[in-house]
Formats: sequence, structure tokens, C-alpha cells
Amino acid sequence: MSETPPATQGQHTAPPSATSAAPTTVEALVRQQLSKALGGKRGMLESAIPTLGFTVCWITSHDLKLSLVVSGSLAVVLLVARVVHRSSVQFVVNSMVGIAIAAFFALRSGRAEDAFLPGLIYNAAYAALLVGSAALRWPLVGFMIGSVTGEPTEWRKDRHLTSLCSRLTLLLAAPCVIRVVVQYPLWAAGEAGWLGVAKVVMGWPLQVAALAAMAWMLSRDQTPLPAARPA
Repeated sequence: MSETPPATQGQHTAPPSATSAAPTTVEALVRQQLSKALGGKRGMLESAIPTLGFTVCWITSHDLKLSLVVSGSLAVVLLVARVVHRSSVQFVVNSMVGIAIAAFFALRSGRAEDAFLPGLIYNAAYAALLVGSAALRWPLVGFMIGSVTGEPTEWRKDRHLTSLCSRLTLLLAAPCVIRVVVQYPLWAAGEAGWLGVAKVVMGWPLQVAALAAMAWMLSRDQTPLPAARPA
């Protein structure tokens, strides 16, 4: 099944106390931005349910169209639940777009494993973008900082800040790299069932592990934002 980038996976509304105080360090800023990007526990669960439904249905029936219908129906149920509770539907809508793309790939070829091909392509491209930006010393996390300070490239003047952003960017890339390394051989072998299992296992659990590593790196609050530094 297709995947959506972390930065677009729903919006998590932080408590007023968390949003009222502007971050003064790089570490605090990245923690704040990542908390908005993931969609919380509910968002991570919603990303896994349609894929789990597809996988279970395919393993038990080997009916591609039925598996896609089950996956899509689960996404619709999740969307209705969001509407009923009057919460943001952005995360579920993103998931439904991914399901539609996956269905197009699978139905066009008639191969269930091709439902996971868009996700593989996305992970490979996203990993290349993140790793490439860090290698060129223009890490994407740095632009996250620049979008808040209002000076998109000011952070590059600080060697330590650039180094921190590079390490954080590589940590963001790690789950994508691991997914491609593990899932591509399964796709090439036509193992749709195992691909579904791998996607669920290597979805939010792997992302949480990467974020935990980032949280550890960010826990020291040692790098002041450019705007917070004394003149």
C-alpha cells in the first residue's frame, strides 16, 4: 500500500500551553514540529488498519479486488469516525489517497504485491532526498528551522547547527532505507502477504523508534535558535 510523508500525516493539536511559548532552541523546535506531523497515536493506528485489513483478506481469500474493497472500506469507516467526532480528517484523507494509488497499481497489473509498489517508490525517493540533502550539507530539517525563524538559510552559518540538522535528517531517513532494503526483495518475489506484514511492522513502530532516537538527541536543549542568540 502507498505511504504518506510524515510531514503530511494529519495534524495534532497541541495544548494551548504547548503552543503559546515559542521554542528557543533547535531541539525544542524540532520536538514541537514532529509532534504536529505524526498525528498522534490515533493517526498511527489509522495508518495501519487499512493495510492490516488488506493483508488479512488477501492471505485468507487471495482475492485482490475484495482485499482492496476491504482496505478502502476500513478507511471510509475511519473517515466517518473522524467526522462524527469533529476531528481533523486530513490524516485519513491522505491515507485514502494512498489506498487509491495502490489500488490503481495493483488492478492495472493484477498482482497483489503491486499494491505496495507506490510505498516502495515513495520510501526510496524520500530516503534519497533526505540522505542527499544531508550529504550536500543542506539538510531538510534545517529548512524546518528556517521556516520558523523567517530566515530560510541563516542556520547554515552555524557549523554546529548544520551538523545537528544533518544528523536529525539522517535519522528521519533511516526508516525509509530499512523499509526499502527489507520490502523490495519481498515485492520482487511476489510475497504480497509478507509485504503486508512487513508494512505494518515497519510502519509506525519503526517510525517511533527513529523518533525516540531523535528525542534522545534533542533532549539536551543545547543549540539556541538563530533568532534567540544575543546580537
